[in-house]
Parts: sequence; C-alpha cells; structure tokens
Amino acid sequence: MPKKLLQNWRISILVKYNVRLYKRAFEDLDSIYHYIAYDKSSPENAKGQIDRIKKAILDLDLLPQSHQERSYGRYADKGYRQLLIDNYIVIFKIDETKKIVWVVTIQYHGRNL
Repeated sequence: MPKKLLQNWRISILVKYNVRLYKRAFEDLDSIYHYIAYDKSSPENAKGQIDRIKKAILDLDLLPQSHQERSYGRYADKGYRQLLIDNYIVIFKIDETKKIVWVVTIQYHGRNL
C-alpha cells in the first residue's frame, strides 16, 4: 500500500463524529422504555434494552459509514443509513462536512419506515 494512501486511511479511522439525536429519536427511546417497562411489566429489561441502544448509538462516533445504507421504506435511497440493535433499527444520516451523525428515529424492526 502506498505510504500516502496508508496515512489517509489511518487518519480516516481516527476521525470522530459528534452523535446527535433529533427530538423524535429521544421520544422513540422514551416510548420503547415505556412499552417494555409498563406494558410488558419489565422495567429491568427496559433499562437493559435502552442501555444497549444508547451504547450502539454512541458507538456511531467512529466509522458510521460502515453501516448499511437504507434501501427500503420512507428513508430509502436518500442517504440514510441504518443500525440494527436487537429488534430495533436506528435510522441516521451523516453530515460529512460538520462530522455529525444525526439519529433520526429508532423503531421496532417490524415497522415499515
């Protein structure tokens, strides 16, 4: 591998993105917690699920481009990407110029987005 290409590759791995959530994504997290904790009467499972989702979202700060582009549903073919966590899908968009990952929504996998 040429030296210049290797240096660019190393730099791109070290670039960190800011991860931000739209209001809707925060509301989605609240809804997921409420559904599991109250409707399913399992607050411990709700906390665990939310913790896993939050960790996966925060991990988007490195290499968010490694996730699959959205190819169906409302967010298809518009530059959105998706992250699968258990039975949930996180839909996000990358702003390369500002190095920001915008989390748009978090939905149960069975819904048509």
